[in-house]
Amino acid sequence: ALWGMHHYDDKDIDAPEAWKIFTGEFSAGIVVAVIDTGIDYNHEDLRENMWRNPNEIPGNGIDDDGNGYIDDIHGVDFANEDGDPMDDQLHGTHCAGTIAGVGNNGLGVTGVAWHGVRLMALKFLNSAGDGRTSDAVKAIDYAVAHGARILSNSWGGTGSSAAMRVAIERAEAAGVLFVAAAGNAG
Repeated sequence: ALWGMHHYDDKDIDAPEAWKIFTGEFSAGIVVAVIDTGIDYNHEDLRENMWRNPNEIPGNGIDDDGNGYIDDIHGVDFANEDGDPMDDQLHGTHCAGTIAGVGNNGLGVTGVAWHGVRLMALKFLNSAGDGRTSDAVKAIDYAVAHGARILSNSWGGTGSSAAMRVAIERAEAAGVLFVAAAGNAG
């Protein structure tokens, strides 16, 4: 189990206890955009819960929805400017598993809302974990435009950005929840 989900010293969220009441089934259709290093959308614990762009035809090499990205089936890779957000660093995949890893399948981990949530993969960080603020802004805007209700952001940076602040404000005005990690430094 992931340490923060269930841990012997009670410094956790008591996920197994919560799952006795709710596993996410009432959240069917809620899209959570993971804005990070991408997601391994073929992962056995994630593929069932991946968001699918309803306006794209997989594998036809055409930008069916006219948004500038060819075959953006599960999201976009803004770092490489293409429609394939496959994770090559695994941080985003880890975060996605925490959110919506499929439960009761005897594999890997179980996410907090593993039954019904859909994961949108938005990659703006490269394999070294580096990314541009402008790509993070594009990811936020894409998520909002494509129906995400929650934006998961488990990354940080230095300084501040007016463009980022405005993008977050646009998301908030659209009724989208922007969630940012507190960090790993304690």
